[in-house]
Amino acid sequence: MGFPTANMRLHRRIPEGIYLSYAILNGKEYPALTFIGSAKTFGEDTYQAEVYILNQNFNLYNKVLRVKLLKKIRGNQKFNSKEDLVAQMKKDREVAQNYFSLTR
Repeated sequence: MGFPTANMRLHRRIPEGIYLSYAILNGKEYPALTFIGSAKTFGEDTYQAEVYILNQNFNLYNKVLRVKLLKKIRGNQKFNSKEDLVAQMKKDREVAQNYFSLTR
C-alpha cells in the first residue's frame, strides 16, 4: 500500500489508534507513525503495532526496534475500501510531517 511497516507484538494494552511517535533504532530516534490495534478494514483481529518510519527506507528484519508514542491523532476505524484507507494514511502522514517539522 506504499507504507512499509515494522509489525510488532505488544506486551501491554494500549488504546487503539494512530500515534505520532519516534522509532528508535541503534539508539537514534526517527519520526514515525504508529498504528496500534487490529486492521478492521481487512477483518483482522490480531492486536499489534505497525510502525511506519517517515522518510526512511530501512530493512528492519531481525533488528531491535523500540517505539516512543508521543500523541494520538485518531482512533482505529474501518474503511470501506483499501483506497479509502490509503487516502487516510496519506493524510495521517501529512499530519506527522507537519508535526515533526514544527517540533524540530
